[in-house]
Amino acid sequence: MSRKETKPRADIYARITDRIAADLERGVRPWVQPWNAANTAGRITRPLRHNGMPYQGINVVLLWSEAVSRGFTSPIWMTFKQAAELGGHVRKGETGTMVVYANRITKTETDEHGDDVERAIPFLRAYIVFCVDQIDNLPDHHYGRPAPNGVPAQRIAHADAFFANTGATIRHGGDKAYFAPSLDIIQMPPFESFRDAESYTATLAHESVHWTAPAHRVNRDLSRYAKARSERAREELVAELGACFLCADLDIVPELAPRPDHASYLASWLDVLSNDKRFIFSAAAHAQRAVAYLHGLQPDSGMVREAA
Repeated sequence: MSRKETKPRADIYARITDRIAADLERGVRPWVQPWNAANTAGRITRPLRHNGMPYQGINVVLLWSEAVSRGFTSPIWMTFKQAAELGGHVRKGETGTMVVYANRITKTETDEHGDDVERAIPFLRAYIVFCVDQIDNLPDHHYGRPAPNGVPAQRIAHADAFFANTGATIRHGGDKAYFAPSLDIIQMPPFESFRDAESYTATLAHESVHWTAPAHRVNRDLSRYAKARSERAREELVAELGACFLCADLDIVPELAPRPDHASYLASWLDVLSNDKRFIFSAAAHAQRAVAYLHGLQPDSGMVREAA
């Protein structure tokens, strides 16, 4: 691939990384902020495409962050063309938000033996979308707001069922939450010690993402987790993002105050981001893969499909 071809992709990585780094420097985790925003008092969801399909990976982080910073209340986003096809009009003066599409193309080449071989070439493309809040004259159902959930029960039955269906061994006791790879267990404090059922679920979601790491699951390398601070920071970011994605999928609105052990990772994340412009993309992709794996263990798997 030529230098001319790689530069636009590098610019996309840099632009998105710089934006997220700016949030972190202010002490704001952009993938968490929407949970505490007053304009999301209804049911929390992932950002949605014009057809109702949820965005995945890094695009979830980008659109959540943009919605909060600009005060958007609708979770639905679409391109200028999609809005026009639905009879809508992006209001004059509105500016769009960049999202990305990543995929691979297959190219046939001749090797040194003269044989044809296929090589997968990754590519990244950026495009612009607008929130429904910026668009007039769309069909009425695009403007509907999800009804707020009722007062939650002491336990959240559908969330409990979700984690039970994963088959993970979850033990309760003590005052710390963690995944123990050597025993392949998730350790959780007693349910009664949490502020509410949502906080319990968010914490269990975080540890469940860690649980997906072993080779017989999604095969995310944790061999250096205990030895290198930067590797711990990487894995904790994957678990943070995965927990947020999963809570959105389960319609859970937790009070995601930074855990003391995670607040210390801010400096590490900034350090890694400054040296690796693809770090946040990789973390979001790993988080998406972990969440998809957990969904795949459900009897009605397929709730969240692979998409950009």
